[in-house]
Amino acid sequence: MGSKGRPYRTLTIDGFEVLVGRGDDDNDALTFEIAEPHDLWLHVAGGTPGSHVIVRNPERVEVPREVVERAAAAAAWYSKARSAAKVEVHVCRAADVSKPRGAPAGLVQLARWKSVRVRPEIPGRDPG
Repeated sequence: MGSKGRPYRTLTIDGFEVLVGRGDDDNDALTFEIAEPHDLWLHVAGGTPGSHVIVRNPERVEVPREVVERAAAAAAWYSKARSAAKVEVHVCRAADVSKPRGAPAGLVQLARWKSVRVRPEIPGRDPG
């Protein structure tokens, strides 16, 4: 599975494809070039550095809460908050993410979002 050259790693959560950015420049590419407007976008809250995470939603369905929470756990894991017991993660549609003019790589603005609090972990490594 050589995903070299791709700006993200791919996970699958309950049939949903989840893309995890590898760094600031990759986060921008993932969020603004790869994500579709109806995909979900996740990132740890509070200005903590971390990967942008996209949950692909080509069917434009309501993404199940468990999928959102597990994607949020991945966002927390691939961030500087990995060692925290609980991490707040922002969730919104990719369409609600924008790039402020002149902002450095990886910095974005959200028009609206929800928050979930999760324990950092990599999906697929849990016993369930």
